[in-house]
Amino acid sequence: MITFAQGALLFTSAALAGAVNSVAGGGTLLTFPALYHVLNNPLVANATSTVALWPGQLSSLFGYRKEIGESQVAIKRLAVPSLVGGAIGASLLLHTKPEVFATIVPYLILLATTLFMLQEPLSRYLKKQKPATESADAPPSTPEDSPARLATVIGFQLMVAIYGGYFGAGIGILMLAALGFMGFSHIHRMNGIKNINGLLINMVAIGFFVFGHTKPGNGVGPHSNSLIDWPLALLMMAGSIVGGYTGAGIARKIGQSNVRKAIIFIGFALALSLFRK
Repeated sequence: MITFAQGALLFTSAALAGAVNSVAGGGTLLTFPALYHVLNNPLVANATSTVALWPGQLSSLFGYRKEIGESQVAIKRLAVPSLVGGAIGASLLLHTKPEVFATIVPYLILLATTLFMLQEPLSRYLKKQKPATESADAPPSTPEDSPARLATVIGFQLMVAIYGGYFGAGIGILMLAALGFMGFSHIHRMNGIKNINGLLINMVAIGFFVFGHTKPGNGVGPHSNSLIDWPLALLMMAGSIVGGYTGAGIARKIGQSNVRKAIIFIGFALALSLFRK
């Protein structure tokens, strides 16, 4: 059983994470350390966090319904690699020892945050390569004209999805980088595409966490092979739904630049804290 203070910590972190995920990704940077602190098992903390935030991701789609409707081409292109990669990543997690996972987590977070920092200059570079008549925020046409570039985008998204199925923190940041390759620069449209593909990645990963099996002792309890702590997951689901529903409106109010700065700060702060631990 957890204490009232621990329950409040988990609910609050999930609510904030739901809002952050709807803004620019990185919500797991809040829920994972909270769960890790309570459970002291990185594998269970990671899987439980993924389950807890999925309803919040679903509810956040409503706030970006306009942007999603305008980005059907990009969403369809990324859907298949998202599903396949999510399955591969989740399968890898089931075969990872907790101590190994705990060692590589700060490196994964550091990588994700660094890529997010590089996304904006990448987007500016790609924008300069476009014809002057093409809108920076229109559904990108360049991949249709360049099979090599389209293959690069799909391959990159596959790698992002593998990472996302393995470890959720920073998945949105990585997808924003992939969208930069595709030529998008408007954060709200990028968020809409990112949210729906993140939903697909986590949906597949959750299926593996629920029906797959890990080594006895790696999961909840000394003899359990389940990676999900369901009582805590349900508590955090409620928080993530509240945050996910309200987060899109918050994003438009605080502005693109502030969103990016906040995500970069969260990413580096968490990586530093885990390196020190």
